Amino acid sequence: MIKIIKYESSYKSRWDDFVKRSKNGSFLFYRDYMEYHSDRFIDSSLLLFDENALIAVMPANISDDVLYSHGGLTFGGIVSDQNMKLSVMLRLFEQLTAHLRAQGITKLIYKAIPHIYHNFPAEEDLYALFRFNARLIRRDASAAILLENKLRFSKGAQWNLKSARRKGLVVTQSHDFTAFLLILKELLQSKYNVNPTHTEEELNLLARRFPENIKLFAVYENGEMLAGVVTYESQNVIHTQYIGYTEEGRRVGAAQLIYDYLINKYDNNKTYFDFGISTEQDGRYLNASLAYHKELFGARTVTYDFYEIDLIREG
Repeated sequence: MIKIIKYESSYKSRWDDFVKRSKNGSFLFYRDYMEYHSDRFIDSSLLLFDENALIAVMPANISDDVLYSHGGLTFGGIVSDQNMKLSVMLRLFEQLTAHLRAQGITKLIYKAIPHIYHNFPAEEDLYALFRFNARLIRRDASAAILLENKLRFSKGAQWNLKSARRKGLVVTQSHDFTAFLLILKELLQSKYNVNPTHTEEELNLLARRFPENIKLFAVYENGEMLAGVVTYESQNVIHTQYIGYTEEGRRVGAAQLIYDYLINKYDNNKTYFDFGISTEQDGRYLNASLAYHKELFGARTVTYDFYEIDLIREG
């Protein structure tokens, strides 16, 4: 019998241990990552048991009468291990939807974990969503490189890369998130009139908590940072969380130098290099120039999908 328990702090070590050995988990689901913005989200994460065995966890938060999985994460559906079977997932969804209705929840917004982040086939939830009449409500388009079969950079990207090398620029790992965020904020404000998702304090905190997963790589000239990339490193994926550069950095190809460095650094121990999404307005608007920029480096489309289950209609 499936039993569902709401997360509380006494389950922290058990939750983190399960995520660590899961087939589709990420360091994003560790409690020390999820809880950095606990003041902005009402946590309603769930642990799912079959009898006494923990078979899945679901990062989640609640807002009004809607459960999100999870509003503060890029993705965050049901995390399971290699023991998960399709028939069990269907029973799990049956109990989950009944449990949420009993709690007065009217909708479940489910943010599926993209397949490139799976360590083992893990799409039982997608089939269950179909069976429970989930509706696709958002599809973001990311761009990723399959590292074992890389495409060549475009001629323009290769030219910029050669330009950076001619100047003698090199990539180094940095811990100066303060300098990087100043560059990033100026870039985002000038191009999109937005700010980074993370504050300086949050990014420094997370980098300290997860030094093996969150890193900054930068290019300097005469002691001045020209460009930087903050990477999020999962088991199979190196993801560029933030990319920032000065006008001089753009002119001399500093960002291209970092991309080339990272792609070659990780091609032996990662499967994908993920640039992140190029869509806005719940996926309805494509920033075509941004998507094209990523494709110049050989990246191709991977989707991040969001589903909705109307629990009143389905009840």
